[in-house]
Parts: sequence; C-alpha cells; structure tokens
Amino acid sequence: MSGRLHTYIVEDNVTIRENLVGTLEELTPVSAVGYAETETDARQWLRDHRGDWQLAIVDLFLKEGSGLGVLSACRERKPQQKVVVLSNYATPDIRRRCAQLGVDAVFDKSNEIDALVDYCLWQSQQPTAH
Repeated sequence: MSGRLHTYIVEDNVTIRENLVGTLEELTPVSAVGYAETETDARQWLRDHRGDWQLAIVDLFLKEGSGLGVLSACRERKPQQKVVVLSNYATPDIRRRCAQLGVDAVFDKSNEIDALVDYCLWQSQQPTAH
C-alpha cells in the first residue's frame, strides 16, 4: 500500500465513530481526516475541503439533518472520491435511494463491517486513490 486513504466520517454516535475509526485505521490504510455529527457540519467541511479526502463514510441518521443531505452534497465530487453509507437501516429501499444519489456502496452496521474493511482495502489499492 502506497499511502493512506484519507477518510471523512459522518457519524453522530461517539462510540460507534471511535470504534469504526480504530478498526479501519488498524486493519486498513484509512486515515481519518475529520468527522461530523450533523448534516450542516458535514456539508460545510466537505465544501471547505473539496480535495482533502478520498473516502467519505456517511451514516443516514444524524443529530441534525440527514445523511441523505450529505450524500447530495457529495454528488459533484471528483471521480476518485468515493462515498459509502454505513447504516443500521440498509434496507432495499435505502440502498436504492443511495444509488440514486450516486453512493458507491452501502454497508449495514450490524453485519457488513467486514465488507466495509474489504472495500477500504480494495479502494486503497486503486491507482486513482492517491
């Protein structure tokens, strides 16, 4: 692996966020570059740091606003910037809605963390990731 995968986390649960960052930084080349707990904060950070991230991991239910609003804010990202959803509500309808918003992948918090780890490993090996 040639470098770190600069990752922005949108998750309002501190325990989940800290465990997620710890797991990803231990098992993958993910390097958390920031986080937000609300839609407003996430949209502001993404607007101010357009080129500073390669992966965004977004929860759908936030302290304020919605992860869907964050996903909308990511629609005009660079092709090498990937956006994934990590949610307890990864239903078929949510997966369809996320696909309509241009999300690269959707992972269920309860049973797809390994798949997220695999995705991060795979993404870090892509030539456009760095």
